[in-house]
Amino acid sequence: MITLVSGGSGSGKSEYAENLTVSLGQERRIYIATMKPWDEECRQRIERHRQMRAEKQFETVECYRNLKELKLPGDGKTGTVLLECMSNLVSNELFGLGEENEAPCLEEGTVSEEILRGIESIKEKAEHVIIVTNEVFSDGDSYSKETLVYRKVLGEVNQWIGKAADMVVEVVAGIPVIIKNR
Repeated sequence: MITLVSGGSGSGKSEYAENLTVSLGQERRIYIATMKPWDEECRQRIERHRQMRAEKQFETVECYRNLKELKLPGDGKTGTVLLECMSNLVSNELFGLGEENEAPCLEEGTVSEEILRGIESIKEKAEHVIIVTNEVFSDGDSYSKETLVYRKVLGEVNQWIGKAADMVVEVVAGIPVIIKNR
């Protein structure tokens, strides 16, 4: 089962996705973190969130790029995988991490395909896959070329996941709105 959880910044989508994961039972819970800690403030925020997830019995796995190569911990099929956040993953694949000796960034035309292969790989290993993404398509009208490419690719990925998903939820002001539920 795939669930896509979308919402704007501060909408409550992360909390909703975590609570949904917990509600699916006591099976193994793996949290795939895609946000690279860029500075000390970011590291502190990540650590605080990691501790909060540990209380909910999440195992955190960091994956900033190359989702299809990710090895999930444990043997056999995992209970639930929560991937947060697709918008970070798309950005990381398009623009890189700024690290020495990192793999070249993906071209605009291949990012969606590579990320979707990664989701398919995770889906084979998990009973439930919950993917959090940002709604970045209803604000502003003038962007740099790079931002337009980012929005285009994120839109492609979100559309594919939405079509493939069993459930799609948009969280607005802390209120989950079910868009699709098979």
